[in-house]
Amino acid sequence: MSKPVAYIADHLRRVLTNGASAPHTEEVQRFFKDEIQSRGWYTNELRKLARRFTRVIRGDEGLDYLVGVADNLYHGSVLEEKVLAVLLLEPCVADFTSAHFKLFDAWLDRASTWADHDALVQYILGYMIVADPRRLRRIFIWSRSRNRWRRRASAVALLRGTNQGLFWDEVQQITHALLKDEDDMVQKGLGWLLRETARYDGARTMPLLMSIRAQAPRLVLRTACERLSPADRQRVLAR
Repeated sequence: MSKPVAYIADHLRRVLTNGASAPHTEEVQRFFKDEIQSRGWYTNELRKLARRFTRVIRGDEGLDYLVGVADNLYHGSVLEEKVLAVLLLEPCVADFTSAHFKLFDAWLDRASTWADHDALVQYILGYMIVADPRRLRRIFIWSRSRNRWRRRASAVALLRGTNQGLFWDEVQQITHALLKDEDDMVQKGLGWLLRETARYDGARTMPLLMSIRAQAPRLVLRTACERLSPADRQRVLAR
């Protein structure tokens, strides 16, 4: 008989606690503006741990059991537990269904930092949107949410697609939807999207940046311009 999902999740929590690095925990605490709980793990070490357990858990118990373990972990405010939840699932993302997408969508309400949020959106939700563009309609719902992390997700979820030359229309629509958002996490997410879109297709993105520069928050513009040439950056940022 299989052990309960919670038993395996708690075992992984103990692994994270026992392998914690106190000095790195302090570094992580200083890095984030808001106080978080951290076990002091580096991402590369978390990836190694995730790969090992993904292989064992899925091999022994199947995909949905693995998703259940990850779902249990993606609660609370411990950074590494939530990032580990995402990394456990990343190798399986091509096998997820619409029911899984609905579950991961609900995880956005549990996000507590940009780190656990961006891992979920980039590695899971963004991939699934590229795999089935019908899911794009969710980003417009997210963009109108009161939840800052859902609004940030409406931009970050497009990154995987825009780096493949996809979703230009959606990039423009989300840009205008979020342009007056006053939350710095949302502004950084939008600026990130525009920076990556400009990197892939500067010829189309520059006119968009020029058209919004009078209304866009400076944080959005500065982030969007990070990879532009000095001349183009000056054009966008000039008063």
